[in-house]
Amino acid sequence: MRLKTKYFGEIDCHEEDQLHFPDGLFGFEEEKAFFLLPFEGSDGSLLCFQSAVTPELAFVAMNPFSLKPDYAPVLPARELKAMEVERSEDLCFYTLCVVRSPAADSTVNLRCPVAINDHTRRAVQVILEDDSYHMHHLLSEFGRKEEGAPC
Repeated sequence: MRLKTKYFGEIDCHEEDQLHFPDGLFGFEEEKAFFLLPFEGSDGSLLCFQSAVTPELAFVAMNPFSLKPDYAPVLPARELKAMEVERSEDLCFYTLCVVRSPAADSTVNLRCPVAINDHTRRAVQVILEDDSYHMHHLLSEFGRKEEGAPC
């Protein structure tokens, strides 16, 4: 399928790669379908949640493990059940970013990651109960990227 995007122009996407957000993203509950697209040259650490319906709606995201290798999001049992997994480690996690200039002033939201079941393509944005994670971590808080970070 052809997809018009905010950052990549018009591209070809496979429908089976589409992520399904039954509840949408916070503030965008009506948007239920997104594609997760990597930015060129980012080695999969810098990505974009691109709406499948609204070309101008896209969210910059990061692999949180590339920033914080000890990041350990834990979902409550009810959310694990809804995601059809037994453990939080069975999911992929991505954090949404607010991009600023200079880049060191950009922030990532470790408190409200997007969790994805890579097998079912179901995705949900969650609020973690762990209060050590915040909604506005400055990129400058983190050291250089680690190699081999999990999904």
